[in-house]
Amino acid sequence: MGFTCTTCGQYHNDLPMCFGQPAPALWLQMSEAEREERGELSSDQCVVDDRHYFVLGRILLPVVDGPEPFCWLAWVSLSEKSFRRASDLWHTAGRESEPPYFGWLQSALPYNPSTLSLKTHVHTQPLGARPLIELEMTDHPLSIEQHRGITMARVREIAEAALHA
Repeated sequence: MGFTCTTCGQYHNDLPMCFGQPAPALWLQMSEAEREERGELSSDQCVVDDRHYFVLGRILLPVVDGPEPFCWLAWVSLSEKSFRRASDLWHTAGRESEPPYFGWLQSALPYNPSTLSLKTHVHTQPLGARPLIELEMTDHPLSIEQHRGITMARVREIAEAALHA
């Protein structure tokens, strides 16, 4: 399903239903030299200074007038204990029965106020699926959108902003 972009005036063939951050905010703030010296980043996990632990998960926003949810790929910081537990179970069948881990959102998504350090619960999913991130209910716009849902018009707004950032 395509759309005509109000930002550039062009027709885009697809309306993306998922956007995300390539790394946690802390990682993105570091120079390349600091990254090499202080941390490790994979497609799903990141560790900085052997004391900051992050996992990549999905924040799903129900789309009330659409066929599927919108997805933000986002990074969450976990305690060392929770990170080690999640890592130990990474390739274990049945890991989704694990209780959720408390975490802090560490992706700067395009919201005002900032999404950094929103309280979350990270729900482990079956093998092959990224964790689901549930935001604690607050008056933050992202939390409201996750709990109440968004429209396809809002998805288009997000896509226009992300495609032309």
